[in-house]
Amino acid sequence: MNKTEFKHKVFSLSERLFPMVSRMLGSKVNAEDAIQEIMLKLWEKRNQIEKHPNIPGFVFLTARNYCIDTLRKKNVVIDDSCLHLEFIKSEYGLEQLEWKELNAIIKKILQELPKQQREVIIMRDLDGYEFKEIAEVTQLKIGHIRVLLSRARKQVGLRLHKTYKYERN
Repeated sequence: MNKTEFKHKVFSLSERLFPMVSRMLGSKVNAEDAIQEIMLKLWEKRNQIEKHPNIPGFVFLTARNYCIDTLRKKNVVIDDSCLHLEFIKSEYGLEQLEWKELNAIIKKILQELPKQQREVIIMRDLDGYEFKEIAEVTQLKIGHIRVLLSRARKQVGLRLHKTYKYERN
């Protein structure tokens, strides 16, 4: 695999990797460094990658494993101020406080979901990954991912309904 092929087939995926890596490592700075390291490792393995039947899957899995290894090796400080899960944006000043409150409630609900459900709903609904990409990263079957996503969405909906029903009474 030459430089041009690598750039087209592998390096072009770095933008799609960024949300996942950023979320896993806890900050944009850590994610930028990690993406560089991941790309260097992939460049060193470019001859193996060329023969791989699913290059995007290999890249996503490599990135995920790198993040897991990094978290195990180091005491990475997760900086929540850099982890902005912007679900809903409002341009109006009066409504902005309500949107911030809703975002905080949703973030809390997501943190309370089981790990696989949380990972799948964030990757699908916030990061915009396709089911195939999620399957490649998590090494789960697409059918199982659909079930996890459905359950996660149901839990979020129930918890939001419960929260807002309580506030109205």
